[in-house]
Amino acid sequence: MRTEVDRLEKRIRERFVKAFATYHLLEDNDHVLIGLSGGKDSLCLLEMLAKRAKIDHPKFRVEAIHVRMENIAYETSTAYLEQFCRELDVPLHIVTTRFDSNPPAADSSLPTPHSLLKSKPPCFLCSWHRRKQLFNVAQELGCNKIALGHHQDDLLHTCLMNQFYQGRFDTMPALLKMRKMPLSIIRPLCMVEEADIQRYAELRGYEKQVKLCPYEKDSHRDDMRNLFDTIQQQNPEARHSLWNALVRAGKLVDES
Repeated sequence: MRTEVDRLEKRIRERFVKAFATYHLLEDNDHVLIGLSGGKDSLCLLEMLAKRAKIDHPKFRVEAIHVRMENIAYETSTAYLEQFCRELDVPLHIVTTRFDSNPPAADSSLPTPHSLLKSKPPCFLCSWHRRKQLFNVAQELGCNKIALGHHQDDLLHTCLMNQFYQGRFDTMPALLKMRKMPLSIIRPLCMVEEADIQRYAELRGYEKQVKLCPYEKDSHRDDMRNLFDTIQQQNPEARHSLWNALVRAGKLVDES
């Protein structure tokens, strides 16, 4: 008889495989860099990709990167991430960076990265600099894809945020081909529900982050999470309806 963790792993794996087959996320000879934050989602993503990489088709390689931010007070045990990756035979690269929330104004009146970022909130700045490190290391390693641990709930919450705050129907795509560099962003957990990952992480004993980000609950995303939960209580099919709307609108693949 299958245990609960076996059943959960099977369900997550099936949706993971369905996602990369549906949206053509993985191909032979891919070299994938996994953004490993240390949270449950990225740990689950790494586990699924590492296990899948041991299967003959498609044949691809995986490595992981953990970006530490000096001036944001949250962290994950580096020793735990190293052990987690070692057990799955995944090379881990640890990069430390920082950002200035009040960068000096540029001499020129023309917009520059510093001047454009100057008024952005800490969450945006932290994310922007982490992504920059991901892109830099991916190109240094010769990777052609970056895998991020966003699950289905993340994509649906983003869709609601874009509608209510940006006035557009859009989300983070499962596949995004970058226009200015030979890289693609993939989200292999895009068809997996957060509740399944949460329970799987508990059963597998994933180690939690030592300190949580001080800005973690101070965002529109948390508001959308609460709103989405309320909607689902009123209509359990809301998840599938919103997902199908994204599919019909072609919002889950961006190859332009």
